[in-house]
Amino acid sequence: MKLADVIAVLESAYPPKTAEKWDAVGLVCGDPDEEVTRVLVCVDPTSSTVDEAVERDAQLVLAHHPLLLRGVNGVPANDPKGALVHKLIRNRAALYCAHTNADSALPGVSDALAEAIGLTITGPLDAASRTPLDVLTTFVPVPGAEQVLKALTDAGAGVIGELTRHEDTRLELVLPRSRRNAVLAALRATHPYEDAGFTLQEMADLPGDTGTGRIGELPEAEPLRVFAQRVADALPATVQGVRAAGDPERLIKRVAVCGGAGDSFLGTVARAGVDAYVTADLRHHPASEHIESGGPALVDVAHWASEWPWCEQAAGILGEAFGGRVEVLVSTRRTDPWTVGATSSAVGGHA
Repeated sequence: MKLADVIAVLESAYPPKTAEKWDAVGLVCGDPDEEVTRVLVCVDPTSSTVDEAVERDAQLVLAHHPLLLRGVNGVPANDPKGALVHKLIRNRAALYCAHTNADSALPGVSDALAEAIGLTITGPLDAASRTPLDVLTTFVPVPGAEQVLKALTDAGAGVIGELTRHEDTRLELVLPRSRRNAVLAALRATHPYEDAGFTLQEMADLPGDTGTGRIGELPEAEPLRVFAQRVADALPATVQGVRAAGDPERLIKRVAVCGGAGDSFLGTVARAGVDAYVTADLRHHPASEHIESGGPALVDVAHWASEWPWCEQAAGILGEAFGGRVEVLVSTRRTDPWTVGATSSAVGGHA
């Protein structure tokens, strides 16, 4: 398969247009016309995972985190990130990154985290709005109805109903609000009447099925101390491990998760009616204030560990799309930056 074929599958699963505006997703280096027989999926494009790709003869590294998130003027080989780009190119390996578009996809990063923990997913934590839609209704004389209908659908509208009344055909179509001007221009250009009558209604902007984070439920409620161990057992080991905030005996049934740094959603979590929130990179003051205000229990895990289950998800998507034509590997390298952990040996402490 060509790299372009693999990219097409990835961009169907993780549409680049859903990435945050500040993000940098897509193909970093590589020739879309090159053949790909082996892909390595990882969280971080680091020297370790690039070395692994070269050692395992992968022609594509699919990473979650971007390599070049901030603008650069060059990628010289004596720069750490530039060195990775040069090494990839020298070894005929491409790099593709799916970041916030993989976070918001369905399924996406948080789906993988929720499933690893054993949750049955019920919906997004912070739902994205559906595409804003309009409904256009117009009446067209029967002889010209097909021409008008074709012009409207070519301009981006979709038919949701058609009803013939007397000598006119009633056309009812739904269209993305972003295509409103184009569709109305097409109507005016093709309608047989000089002044085409129509009605246009805006549909309510309802929450969609996608968005950041997920909410799910455990098969049975369990104490926070047991739930924290469940999370630790489900994720790869890190120096940080798993820590929880809240009453250890609090029963946990309904859970919110967010792969990656998720303390910006503490307010959303507090209103979500959940018993616990699993995420990464929680900070002292926001976590303390959240617990003091009676919010759900918190379970904090390492950033890398929270997103690592996505690697298996992405590998499964590519494997299903290409079968045995492309071998898809999941990186075995731990790219969590923390390498040493210690706890105090002092007896007692300060209140």
